[in-house]
Amino acid sequence: MKRLITFFYILLFPSIFLLAQNEKTGLFKKGKELGEKAKENVNIIGHKINEIDSNYVDPNKYNFAFMLENSNWYEYYRLSSNENNPQRLTIAPNMSYKLGVYFGWRWIFLGWSINLKDLFGNDNQSKKKTEFGLSLYSSMVGGDIYYRKSGSDFKLLSTSGIFKNSETPAYDKDIDGFSVDIKGVNAYWVFNNKKFSYPAAYSQSSNQRRSAGSFIAGFSYSQHKIYFDHSQLPAPVLEKLSDALKFNEINYSDYSLNFGYAYNWVFAKNCLADLSLTPAVAYKKSKVDSDVRNYPTLNDMNLDLITRVGIVYNDSKYFAGASLVMHTYDYRTKNFYLNNSFGTIRVYAGFNFKKKKEYRNK
Repeated sequence: MKRLITFFYILLFPSIFLLAQNEKTGLFKKGKELGEKAKENVNIIGHKINEIDSNYVDPNKYNFAFMLENSNWYEYYRLSSNENNPQRLTIAPNMSYKLGVYFGWRWIFLGWSINLKDLFGNDNQSKKKTEFGLSLYSSMVGGDIYYRKSGSDFKLLSTSGIFKNSETPAYDKDIDGFSVDIKGVNAYWVFNNKKFSYPAAYSQSSNQRRSAGSFIAGFSYSQHKIYFDHSQLPAPVLEKLSDALKFNEINYSDYSLNFGYAYNWVFAKNCLADLSLTPAVAYKKSKVDSDVRNYPTLNDMNLDLITRVGIVYNDSKYFAGASLVMHTYDYRTKNFYLNNSFGTIRVYAGFNFKKKKEYRNK
């Protein structure tokens, strides 16, 4: 049997050798043609995704960019009991302030940032935080990926329905025992992508020359884990706190479809303001851990909202601006309501350099 197999390879080897020598025939030719066709298709898709109307939008004329950015992560949580005498707690962390240096190549920005509290003081709580956000903006499609794991530097900002006005103490106090873990992805489609440019407002990779708007549609998925040790609340609050607010952990997944509108307003030469509101119909599935009340598993529909606001000056060479991207979620059961929002505020300035070949002589 071994001799027969060996004899078969001896007969087959010259054919393999001849096939390898002749790239113009057989599988190699087909492979080469398929590779060239795939490359051509990728170029066509890339062109379609970034196709614009030059009467409304100017493309980026430079290959590289340098930028300084101050970014601040903001979030808050409103916990409410839906009972005869409703109570509400508003909780938020201390804002984190980061300063970053970024270098860009066309539409890719890479950089490094540092927490300013670490730079100017000893902030042990900030070291327990993990924050990551990535946004992609093109003329036709875009998306966001985010992850947030908080430390324990939350504050009780206010209460409602717990005290009479004469009993209400002064708050804005640090509390332990509250932490959050959030991760998610969001993708969307821009309908009027030839005249309206999201990149002009949020990534400085194009310039909006005339005002224009567009409908936006997309989907998102996120996971939320909220840990709450209510025993760490101030004693006067804990004494009168409703059982509906005494949970240990809420863990819910959010699936949503969103549809909204965005508008770029060119209010002066090289100056742009953008407002984008995309409400979402969301399906939420949850599990709640509580020692006091038996919370039912939630499978319900709620409303969410994604908000983007930006203002930017961009003369193609130099740019500066500020933006806010905010995600808002509603979570509601028969006796409990949670509204949580988080987002990033960016203030930045930079410049582009080394013009693309096709624009050097214009």
